[in-house]
Amino acid sequence: MFSLMSSPRFLRAVVWFDASTGVLLGALHLLLTAPLAEWLGLPAGLLQATGVLLLGYAALAVAIARSEPMPRGWLWVLIVGNFAWALASLALLLASPLTPTLLGQAYLVVHVVSVALLAELQWFGVRRLQGWAAA
Repeated sequence: MFSLMSSPRFLRAVVWFDASTGVLLGALHLLLTAPLAEWLGLPAGLLQATGVLLLGYAALAVAIARSEPMPRGWLWVLIVGNFAWALASLALLLASPLTPTLLGQAYLVVHVVSVALLAELQWFGVRRLQGWAAA
């Protein structure tokens, strides 16, 4: 029986979604730094740095999503990057001297959950696909 989650189309769709959210959040962090810093209770420098990082990550994800076949090695870079982002967000929430606002705490929780889920979906997709090019 054909499984949608073991299809290259599923994994490619997840990577495209990951790229689009990276572009959106990166642009928001850079274009709305001051208001976000106030609303979230996070330093403007942190938001600017993460904005640049997110745009770079999104560019990599777009390149991977456009490749045929998608290079397995670079997919693992996305997976590790997502898990690292989720852990960093959790560390900011729980073990940081920063004091995010309630909205900032919710923002970080959403990052932890959604980015970990993206990483899990990507991990599942990569493991299920046999015979893909290694790069």
